[in-house]
Amino acid sequence: MNESNGTAPETDLWELRLYVAGQSPKSMTAFANLKRICEEHLPGKYKIEIIDLLINPQLAAGDQIIAIPTLVRRLPEPVRKIVGDLRDSERTLVGLQLRLASPVRDGK
Repeated sequence: MNESNGTAPETDLWELRLYVAGQSPKSMTAFANLKRICEEHLPGKYKIEIIDLLINPQLAAGDQIIAIPTLVRRLPEPVRKIVGDLRDSERTLVGLQLRLASPVRDGK
């Protein structure tokens, strides 16, 4: 991450894998939110792979998936995981390291 401006690290391609359970509302919401975030922050620089664990449950072991939906950022390294429907854009951006976390204020 470019610490000076909080932008994403420069890389050719972001490889993202979204683990879902069929077309459940939470899974569909997670995909829609991920697609929107990628279009806004990584236009033309991302690849999303959808893994449906109802069809291929054995694939959960490779990325140690214990909850769904789960997003796994495979590239750029290091691998990062975010569990949930990705509706909190700020949390998702920080989790993907597309944005620095806001500093915690101590109330002074």
